[in-house]
This record gives sequence, C-alpha cells and structure tokens, in this order.
Amino acid sequence: MAHFIDRRLNGKNKSAVNRQRFIRRYKQQIKQAVSDAVSKRSVTDLTSGESITIPARDIKEPFFQQGKGGKRDRVHPGNDQFSTGDKIARPPSGEAGSGQGDASQDGEGNDDFVFAISKDEYLDLLFEDLALPDLKHNQLDKLVQYKNVRAGFRAEGVPANIDIVRSLRGSVARRIAMSADKKRQLTALEQQLFKLEQEVIPDELLRQALIKQIAELRQKIAAVPFIDSFDLRFKNYQKRPEPTSKAVMFCLMDVSGSMDQATKEMAKRFYILLYLFLSRTYKNVEVVYIRHHTQAKEVDEQEFFYSQETGGTIVSSALKLMLEIVQARYNPIEWNIYAAQASDGDNWAEDSAPCATLLAEQLLPLLRYYAYIEITPRAHQSLWEHYQRLLATHPNFAIQHIREVSDIYPVFRELFKKQAA
Repeated sequence: MAHFIDRRLNGKNKSAVNRQRFIRRYKQQIKQAVSDAVSKRSVTDLTSGESITIPARDIKEPFFQQGKGGKRDRVHPGNDQFSTGDKIARPPSGEAGSGQGDASQDGEGNDDFVFAISKDEYLDLLFEDLALPDLKHNQLDKLVQYKNVRAGFRAEGVPANIDIVRSLRGSVARRIAMSADKKRQLTALEQQLFKLEQEVIPDELLRQALIKQIAELRQKIAAVPFIDSFDLRFKNYQKRPEPTSKAVMFCLMDVSGSMDQATKEMAKRFYILLYLFLSRTYKNVEVVYIRHHTQAKEVDEQEFFYSQETGGTIVSSALKLMLEIVQARYNPIEWNIYAAQASDGDNWAEDSAPCATLLAEQLLPLLRYYAYIEITPRAHQSLWEHYQRLLATHPNFAIQHIREVSDIYPVFRELFKKQAA
C-alpha cells in the first residue's frame, strides 16, 4: 500500500486555505495540545508559536492503494533470498516479532503528526471563547498610530495608483471641449456641401473650397489625442490618526516573607496571560506594578517579581496606593482599568475588612474588572472570606484559587469565559 502525505512547509502563505481547513477540522485536538502546552512552557515563550503533536489515529488523510485481486509484480527492497515464481512460506505459528510498540494491520507504522502553528494562531486558540467582562471602550484617544485612507485624486502619482475610470472620464471631457466647436463647424459645412450638390449646376469653385475646409476640420478633430498626461488621475492616500482605546493593567502582589519564589513565578504566568489577552483587545496597554508587605510601592517588573522582602502583610496599603495612582494618572473616563491581585492569602486579621470596604466603595466603581488570585495549597483565611462577600453585589469582581502550576490556565479561562447573552 502506498501513502502520499503532503507535509511540506507552509512558506509564503502557500496552501493557506488548506491550512485553515486543517485547523478547523482538528480544532479539538489542537486546542487540547495548546492547553497542555501552557502549563509546560516557559512564560518567556508565550508569545511564540507552538509545535502541536496529534496522534496518527485521529487523522484521516487521503491515500492511494492498489485494488485487491489479480496478479501483480512487486519489487521488495533488500531481497536476496527469493526469485520470480518462488512461494513465500507462512511464518510458523506462535512466533512473533521482536519489535516494540503497537502493531499495524498493514505491517506499516505511522508516526504522530507534528503540526507547527504561528504566534497568531497559537494566541487565537489560546484565547478562543474568552471575553473581557463588561467590555466597554471609553473615550477614544488618538495615539501615535495612523491608517492610510482614501483622500480623493491627484494629478501626479505612481502607476500602481492610477485610476482608469477617472482618467478616461477626464479624457472624454477634454476631447469634447477641444473638438465640439470644430464638429459643429464640420456639420454645418457638410450640410452646405450637400445642398450645393443638389443644385442643377453647382458652383465648382465653392464646392472645392467646401471640400477642402471639411478635410482640414476632420484632420484637426482626428489630431486630438485619445488620452493625454493631463487626463491622468491617481488615487490619493493620506495617513489619518486611528482612534484606539487605552487600557491599564494593575498588578498587585504580596512580597512578604510568606511568598516564596515558586509562588511568584505562578503569579507571573497569570499576569503574562492577562497582558497578552488585553493586548488583543486594546491597542495601548500600560502595566503598573505594585508590590507590598506592610507598605506598598510602585516598582518595575524586575523588582516586582524578584526582590526579596521579609515581615508581615497589610493588603490595604497596596489598594490605597492603587487608588492614588488611578486618581492622579488614569482618568476612568479615558482609560479602561483592570487589576489583578496575587497573594498567598496571608494578611493582618484586622486589615481584611477595610480591604473589602475600600474595594467596594472606592475602587470597584472605577474599574472594568478586578481579579483576586490566591496561590496557596492551604485553606483560605480571613481575606478570602471578606472578598467572597463582594461577589454577590459586584459583577466586575472575581476570585479564584490556584494550588499548582497546572491550575493557572484553567483558572484564567474560568475568569474570562464568555457569558451568555
């Protein structure tokens, strides 16, 4: 049996239609492989593509084979024992091969199919069926991003931008303007010549003069060019600022002594997923990092994830600093504000209730969405209990629990799954 499988690289968008058809046909297998890859990959690789492995049993590919029956000649490579007409004995019963793996009924094995997807395809599958809750575009702000738009026509340009219809329209107008008067004179002279020739004895001198004038007018009319460089019109394009929405993502994290580096790494993976997700909706996404123990501080990414601190935890310090930054730099009328807080659940017991009050009364009315992620294998503490009471009254607030790395992507999908209309 002969199998023909086209597995050439898909360079320069060749076979793009077949590629999309393949992705649609095996979307479930590809999505499952993408979901598995999220928890295994390094966070620095989340913006690249992925090599997807699909079991051969799940793929049905067309193949050619010879029909059964009849006499056929075959050439088996490596044959040094048999000649034409020899009969091949059946192997003794009970003997088996020494190979490993599953057997094939045709005596041939199939490898798993490896399919490489691009960065855009990877992110499309990663964030499919997800949506930002209460997604609204605030006042559009003109950023330094421009879009080429049509802006009429111009008399000069490159040949690729020539507008044929507009050019021919100008050609017709020019030819009418240049030859209309001559055509009226020609019509008048032809009528005069016709009347002269109807006379019994026409004036031959006048007749010859009319014929000469008619010939000259026809020559002048024919000399008008069909199209001239003056007629050419080219499509004109201008760069116009394209309105885009702005979003800001606040990352809040507890960096007290109870937060080890492994917990911070899991928080980092969640934040990167959130940033990539927001970047697919908004053109401009700013990130603000706020770290806290007993005091809160705005820092850069390196210090946010890798600095070491000791001491207790007061979550309200981070919430107060976030409120100050929003009031000073991010007007909720112009910005779509999102926030994600990562913690192991530890907090000063008397501070948990003020945190919930601060969120409910001052922060949540300004935000599109606030997600609290508790990363710990232990039982929940007072902060979780106070936050949980906000769920019933604030639809833009959510809490989730992450115990290990494999929980990050499922929790992310649960937070941002599309809601029924």
